[in-house]
Amino acid sequence: MKLLSLNRPEHIELAASWLGQKENYQWLDFGSGRQLITPALLKVMAQRETHVIRVYTSEDEDIPIGIVGLNDVELGFKTATFWGLSGDKSFRNRGYSTIASSKLLTFAFRELGLHAINTWAVEHNPSIRTIERLGFRFVGRQRQCHQIDGRLYDRLIFDLLASEHMALDEERWFRRERGNREAACEEREAQPG
Repeated sequence: MKLLSLNRPEHIELAASWLGQKENYQWLDFGSGRQLITPALLKVMAQRETHVIRVYTSEDEDIPIGIVGLNDVELGFKTATFWGLSGDKSFRNRGYSTIASSKLLTFAFRELGLHAINTWAVEHNPSIRTIERLGFRFVGRQRQCHQIDGRLYDRLIFDLLASEHMALDEERWFRRERGNREAACEEREAQPG
């Protein structure tokens, strides 16, 4: 798996198309309630020091399948806000977003020298599992502050310190994930039907 800088026009267009899908943007907020990100805005964001945005690939190819990022990168305070999404949904639930996120967090702590990274997720969002796998700790709740289809939801807030981050071993992770999928398939096949 690779994390690729968002500097190629085709990667910017692809990432913007993912961010333009309601199933994705409804869970996001890029400040002041902004959810839709155009290719032009994404290009500008990727060029600013206050954002670190990468597309990630599968383990075998160089074709982007998702995006991870840091917003509000504050080098003075050594903080940032983490976010990400699976773009190509056929790769969802295979561990790619978890590994890509871990790699970005490792970069943020080791290369950028950040000390604390926060993130949030709307209650009931399945990405909470990924956030917890990465070692983020639940630190609070913003009540009824996120709207989806006219309904208000809470945001669950998490943070992670550099001293708490444990980079995931990519090979071991994918080997384990493959084993879990194969075991689930075998179990389904063994059930009388």
